Amino acid sequence: MTKRKALGKGLSALIPDGHDLDEKEELFFLCPVAAIEANPNQPRQRFPASELEEMVASVREKGILTPLLVNKTESGYQLIAGERRWRAAQMAGLERVPVVVRDVSPSESLELALIENIQRKDLNPIEEALACRKLMEDTGSTQEILSQRLGKNRSTIANLLRLLKLPTAIQQDVIDDRLTMGHARLLAGITENDQQRVLRDAIVNKELSVRQAEALARKLKKPPTPKKVLSKDDPYIRSLSDNLKRSLGTKVEIKKEGKRGQILLYFYSDDELDRLVEFLT
Repeated sequence: MTKRKALGKGLSALIPDGHDLDEKEELFFLCPVAAIEANPNQPRQRFPASELEEMVASVREKGILTPLLVNKTESGYQLIAGERRWRAAQMAGLERVPVVVRDVSPSESLELALIENIQRKDLNPIEEALACRKLMEDTGSTQEILSQRLGKNRSTIANLLRLLKLPTAIQQDVIDDRLTMGHARLLAGITENDQQRVLRDAIVNKELSVRQAEALARKLKKPPTPKKVLSKDDPYIRSLSDNLKRSLGTKVEIKKEGKRGQILLYFYSDDELDRLVEFLT
C-alpha cells in the first residue's frame, strides 16, 4: 500500500533530506533545464528584474543549492516550486539543475507552489488571494479546510478573498506596492464607490499610513449633520407669511435654514410691482 502524499506541511514533507537521498535516488537527479516547463498555475506572477539579477549572480557563483520540485509530464517535467531559481538558471546559462520529482495532481501542484511562496513571503496579497480562490474552486475546499492546509487562520483567508472584490485598478495598486494589505483591507470594507475612490487617492497621493487612512474613512462615512429647516408648513413661519400677505396684499413665502433664509414676494403685473416697491420704500 502506498503512503498518502503529505500535503499542507510545507516542502519539507515532500523533499527528502540528505539521509533519504541514498534510499530514494530516483527522486533526485540533475535535469536538463530545457526539459522543464513553467507551471501554468504558478501563484507568483511578478518576478522583478532586480531580484532575478541578484539570483543570477548567485547562481553563476554557487550554482542551484536547493532542488527544484517538478512533476513528470509526457514531454518532460513541469515546475511545482522553484520558478525563480529555474529562470535564474536559464539566464545564467546552466544546462542542468537539481530537481526532485513528485507525482501530484494539478490542484496538489498549485497547493505546493502556494505553500512555498507563502513560506518565502514571495507573493503579494492579490497573487495569494487568486491562488487561494483557484485552489478552493479546484478542490471544493472551504475557507476552514484551506486555512488548515496552508497553516493560516480562517480570518486571514477570508480577508484575502475579500480583496478580489476590489476594483481592478485598486488591485493593481496592491500588486505594484502602492497600497499595503492593511490599506487594501480598509478599502474593501467601503461599499460606496465614490468614497472608496477618494480614500484610495488620498492614501496614494498623501502617503497616508493605515491609521491615518482609517481616520479619513470614518470622516467619509459619517453623514453630514442636517440643517434645521423651517418650512412654510411650520406654524410660526405660516403665521408670519399670512401677516405679510395681508399687509402687502400679495402672495408671500418665507424659507428659512438655520438663521438664514428668504422672503419671496409675488407680483403679477407691472402695476403690482410698482405698488410693492412704493410700499416697501
